[in-house]
Amino acid sequence: MLRRILTAAAAVLLLSGCAVPAAQSRDRVYEATFLTLFDTVTTIKGTAESQEAFEETAGQIRDKLEYYHQLFDIYHDYPGMNNLKTVNDQAGIAPVAVDEALIALLLDCKDYYDLTGGMVNVAMGGVLQLWHEARNDALGDPANARLPDGDKLETAARHMDIRRVEIDEEAGTVYLSDPEMRLDVGAVAKGWSVQRVAQTLPEGILLSVGGNICATGPKYPDTPWVVGVRDPAGTAQDYLHTLYVSGGSVVTSGDYQRAYTVDGRLYHHIIDPETRMPSQYWRSVSVICDDSALADVLSTALFLLPLEQGQALAEKCGVGVLWVNAAGEEFMTDLFQERIKG
Repeated sequence: MLRRILTAAAAVLLLSGCAVPAAQSRDRVYEATFLTLFDTVTTIKGTAESQEAFEETAGQIRDKLEYYHQLFDIYHDYPGMNNLKTVNDQAGIAPVAVDEALIALLLDCKDYYDLTGGMVNVAMGGVLQLWHEARNDALGDPANARLPDGDKLETAARHMDIRRVEIDEEAGTVYLSDPEMRLDVGAVAKGWSVQRVAQTLPEGILLSVGGNICATGPKYPDTPWVVGVRDPAGTAQDYLHTLYVSGGSVVTSGDYQRAYTVDGRLYHHIIDPETRMPSQYWRSVSVICDDSALADVLSTALFLLPLEQGQALAEKCGVGVLWVNAAGEEFMTDLFQERIKG
């Protein structure tokens, strides 16, 4: 069996309904939305004694997420910060002293590379950059939409050996020994950042960063949050299932995000590192996992794998998964089915 997950701007929708009617004495649920973090919509929900108290908490969450957004940015420089763009700019030139969070992320990314058999490779930034440029050009001039140049893709693919990302934990530096390598942590950064921030929060907060949903606990002790699962063939308001979420994360990867059309065919942003082309196995893959970073990684990896291999990886990691193919067929693990609202 199978189905999918809905969100604010991507794949998981935060629904307002409650499983249990709230008592009059309970704190009110507040909501804040930010538009500048990780180039997507961020929504924060939580109970609080007052709007002022909630706004203070939401502001602290925003500030923490903004720091990670800047640290993992590959397109912009920020005063007083060596970020991922700095590391890319210094490829083949010199090691770069960076914040411990960037070192921790990249060390985790090496583990994720091994876990997924190379399906999630943050060293394929050169390939992803070519797709990014072609997609942006197409959005600005749809009549002349094009695919990336095949020869350039092949050249970029020769410079994605993650072993050449050299991390010196003692010195606090990162060095790309291949001068043509570029890092892109887009498949990991949102979930990783959400997980780090969530670990510092009180219970009862629900975060959605571009569809990466993370709950630090239920809405009320006897009332879980309710999250929807988007239909990839429909609009952002069309969903197949609603899930009860009292903790952990729900993350979806889909072909309807950051896509463009060339000669009537849709090309999305989830690129297979082996073919250098958008994967065609699935329209969406949703993952339920205690860890938001792992959920983010696996939603990408499982999108890039055929069902049998994906099921083996899901079982190995002990996560709930929902796969949806182009025909609308749905396949889901028992762990996913258990979370569906009855």
